Amino acid sequence: MGKRVNRQSIVTLIGVLLVYAIVQGAIFMDALPPFVALTLIQICIYIILATSLNLINGITGQFSIGHAGFMAIGAYMAAIVVVKFHGPLILALLAGAAVSALAGFLIGLPTLRLKGDYLAIATLGFGEIVRIIFLNTEYVGGASGFSVPKTITWTWAFWLTVVSIIIIRNFIYSTHGRACISIRENEIAADVMGINTTKYKIMAFTIGAFFAGLAGGIYANYLYIIQPLTFSFLKSFDILVMVVLGGLGSLTGSVLGAIVMTVVSAVLSGWPEWRLVITAILLIVMMIFRPTGLLGTKEFSLSFLGKKGDKNASSKD
Repeated sequence: MGKRVNRQSIVTLIGVLLVYAIVQGAIFMDALPPFVALTLIQICIYIILATSLNLINGITGQFSIGHAGFMAIGAYMAAIVVVKFHGPLILALLAGAAVSALAGFLIGLPTLRLKGDYLAIATLGFGEIVRIIFLNTEYVGGASGFSVPKTITWTWAFWLTVVSIIIIRNFIYSTHGRACISIRENEIAADVMGINTTKYKIMAFTIGAFFAGLAGGIYANYLYIIQPLTFSFLKSFDILVMVVLGGLGSLTGSVLGAIVMTVVSAVLSGWPEWRLVITAILLIVMMIFRPTGLLGTKEFSLSFLGKKGDKNASSKD
């Protein structure tokens, strides 16, 4: 078991380093088209958003559709630190993530006592309130948008994504993460067993909001300008689709879902009116043939290959 885990970690590390080196090499040789570079940064942003939302919706079993609100708070806070206070990038990103986490904690205290559709409506309302506030705040440009210098590079986006996944994964496999999973499986039973369900739901909500704010900060410092319309309900819906597509409860599924949906959106960028139609059709097909998502609650690992090899060996015997 230990050897399998070590092998998995080594192969994952090699894969991560290879992806980074290949893309960085293409950038260094100026062989990467701008549209492809933009798509790769967007993949990093959406991976952070999808994995952080999966912590709330998939791991803890809540139903939040206001993730774009936390992303907006992180984006605008990071932009304010960079533009208004001339702060360094790392401080801007941490400030945006921290303020988003604080907002997640304050919103989570009253709303996470709600369940199901009531929680969804409350988080949706929160996201729209945040968007309207920024829309009517001239300090950050209002409806015309807020211009931000481009300071995010592929290196920043990639390694922040890797660090985010590692932190979220470690939380899921900790005792706190197990408590969140028990809430998802049966909240009443978890409560009877002495688990403080409200505490762990707020904890997951706060951590998810933190990384949504981090993704917002990366977004703001890469795309030159941020506008309130960008963080509408449709943004939250896109993130939710990525989580459902990959599989509620699967971290690697969220990564896969974010990559697939971002690439599909990039391919369909010339036909924006068809993007939502194709997304809806994709979801319908998934609900019919794979209702649990591409990976369900499982994680992609080398054990699948090992099991296949064991079956082939046993059949030969």
